[in-house]
Amino acid sequence: MTSIDWKFLLLDYQGRIGRALWWLGMLAVLVLSFIGYLLFGSDGLLAYLTNLVLLFLTLCIHIKRCHDRDQSGWWVLLLFIPVVGFLWALINLGLLEGTPGPNRFGPDPLGRV
Repeated sequence: MTSIDWKFLLLDYQGRIGRALWWLGMLAVLVLSFIGYLLFGSDGLLAYLTNLVLLFLTLCIHIKRCHDRDQSGWWVLLLFIPVVGFLWALINLGLLEGTPGPNRFGPDPLGRV
């Protein structure tokens, strides 16, 4: 099994990731969110800053997954629409297959040609 490049997954918005890595990234953000809540609560400056960091991490993961579907990263703005954004992310990013082979955002993360 290959190791995961967490810096690429969480901090970079360029490139592509497959569905499995997207789900893993979402799980990582959920765990970090829970830890942040335990440490800082739900209000106050530290909680606010934690949420901003988590938003950035989530957007990076979603943008790379959009790239795998050969879509612009701007599609993540749908996430800010209640219910619609969640359903879009679940179906488009979490369930649908990425573009086979290389696309304008980089090589296929699964190595398909």
